[in-house]
Amino acid sequence: MRADFAHIDTWVFDLDETLYPPSTPLFPQIETRMTDWIMRETGADRVEADRLRTSWWEHHGTTLAGLMADHGIDPHPFLADVHDIDFSVLSPDPALADALAALPGRRIIFTNGTVGYAAEVLAARGLGDLWDAVYGVEEAGLTPKPQPEAYTRVFGADGLDTTRAAMFEDTPRNLAVPHTLGMSTIHVAPVALAAPHLHHHTDDLTHFLRDITRSGA
Repeated sequence: MRADFAHIDTWVFDLDETLYPPSTPLFPQIETRMTDWIMRETGADRVEADRLRTSWWEHHGTTLAGLMADHGIDPHPFLADVHDIDFSVLSPDPALADALAALPGRRIIFTNGTVGYAAEVLAARGLGDLWDAVYGVEEAGLTPKPQPEAYTRVFGADGLDTTRAAMFEDTPRNLAVPHTLGMSTIHVAPVALAAPHLHHHTDDLTHFLRDITRSGA
């Protein structure tokens, strides 16, 4: 094991644009369905609905959280609708599967999506059998990352020791709370950012995981 990860016994992964390339046309489908939902719910045109979607994501963590706060919507029909997408745009990734399987300890998913949606993504990527637990926004009490309550609920339910855990995320702000909890943080994205709460960066998750477990690293 690489020395700076030798103490890690729980590996926490975000899902969207972390366990598949951000260029994959998957999440844009969800964004379109969210915009359509906002148009139906509020009567806004598409331009205004897109603005609202972005604003709610920025200020509440997710579009759903904004809709619940400002319009009191029932979250469950929304979640079912926006995740009804075409998963065939994803392809299996045996190299990533092998790199994940080589990690010592437990592997868990923590996503702002649903567990059912996560299962579809993981199956399409050939990663479905690798996880000790999968947590979604419902398990977080419908409170999304980056809100501290989301981490408290999920990590409390899981029982992980945050000082012995690492978290992989494409969204920098979602790593701020893990950093304060003593977790090792890895930003997975095409472009590196400099921030105190981002301990590591990679634009190639498979290569990074292989480097962690490489003998003698």
